[in-house]
Amino acid sequence: MNESGRILVVDDDADVRWMVQKYLSKHGLHVALAEDGEQMRDMIAAAPYDLVVLDINMPGEDGLSLARFLRANHSVGIIMLTAAADVFDRVVGLEMGADDYVTKPFEPRELLARIKSVLRRLGQGKSDNDTDKHGDSRYVHFGEHVLDLEAHQLLNAGNESVSITSMEFDLLKAFAENPDKVLNRDQLLNLAHNKDWDPFDRSIDIRIARLRRKIEPDPSKPQIIKTVRGAGYIFVSKPA
Repeated sequence: MNESGRILVVDDDADVRWMVQKYLSKHGLHVALAEDGEQMRDMIAAAPYDLVVLDINMPGEDGLSLARFLRANHSVGIIMLTAAADVFDRVVGLEMGADDYVTKPFEPRELLARIKSVLRRLGQGKSDNDTDKHGDSRYVHFGEHVLDLEAHQLLNAGNESVSITSMEFDLLKAFAENPDKVLNRDQLLNLAHNKDWDPFDRSIDIRIARLRRKIEPDPSKPQIIKTVRGAGYIFVSKPA
């Protein structure tokens, strides 16, 4: 997977589809188009894609339902297209595993920048190196999980890969590299190297809630990523 990967644009507005295809293709991306969820499902079943640009507000099956389907069944990046005022849709999209979002109307170059950013994060270090996971700086151990910094993977106690978005990985990596230290939201954005995020209220909290569901024995009583009231969050390297 790389920055010249395969992109699927799903939007019921033909003008948006063709505008995005023309601009992205001019910048070296391979772009396919789908006008609704049914066509998207057929296309992604027939050929692999690295990233899906997905409009939320479409007739029939909406983008939120399609994002849930993609995250459950395919290893792809997801960028949602949302209306500027629909903060609720952006929140729900992130909760369902979207890697990023762009608000309409948007500049094509902004979408291109976000696509490249997600592709870079998804493509970091696809190595099959079988070096021992203990004592190797590429691995971070916490609880029953291991974060593989090179292969861009989160592994559970059974050495199975846990589904994680690129932004969730960046956030978990930022925590793991700054253990036992209270970090506020701005620090987390900087440490995760995602200054291009548009951090509307609670976006960090949403991602942390998703991470807790994946790594905490009891997400309602977190022991690994703890909230420090009024200050931020702390990653406990050796939870009790």
